[in-house]
Amino acid sequence: MSRVLVITGASRGIGSATAQKFIDDGYTVCNLSRTPSPVKGVVQIDLDLAAQDWSEAEARLKNLLSGAEQVVLVHNAGNLIKDSLNDFSAESFRRVMEINVVAPARLTHSLLHAMKPGSSVIYVGSTLGEMAVPNSCSYVTSKHAQIGLMRSTCQDLVGTGIHTACVCPGFTDTEMLRAHVGNSAEILASIASGVAQKRLIAPSEIADTIHFCARNPVLNGAVIHANLGQINA
Repeated sequence: MSRVLVITGASRGIGSATAQKFIDDGYTVCNLSRTPSPVKGVVQIDLDLAAQDWSEAEARLKNLLSGAEQVVLVHNAGNLIKDSLNDFSAESFRRVMEINVVAPARLTHSLLHAMKPGSSVIYVGSTLGEMAVPNSCSYVTSKHAQIGLMRSTCQDLVGTGIHTACVCPGFTDTEMLRAHVGNSAEILASIASGVAQKRLIAPSEIADTIHFCARNPVLNGAVIHANLGQINA
């Protein structure tokens, strides 16, 4: 059986760990991003998810997925910026929404023709999909919207045999998180202190969770909290 993973943002962090997990399980893996994945064997399709013209990428995907018996689509790419309503920029807000919400909806729609029963659509959300923190206005908003998009996906695909879930990682030790806190060891330690397991999540742990969700349609429409246990203040 031809099994294909299509993933966005597999150039680093959770994305590259997920690509490796599926490669190890015998999947053909295709990454959509501006930067290639470091994982050996991944098929790279260069794409800016915020761009208007996807025609070349869509043509390559159509050829790649021809005859696939199972397609796993993982919406992993995300844009995280520091912003708030106090210093609001409509342009920056739109770009975050384009990458985090519009692109996943657009890509799912584009690939539905190739997705047979047993396929899945997995969203990589965030613990901020159901809560908020200061100075992350656009990201928090987009991640709330992503959960709504996943639930709509579940309802709109009733009867197709395609299932969906949203994996919401907690604080994961990725380049994106480290850049967001200015690579401050003190801030990272403080973040870890707010987690029941007293550590950051490894990207491979989220990859394992995504792989599990893709294989288990019983989780259809589910929000999976993968956060090592948040401590309630």
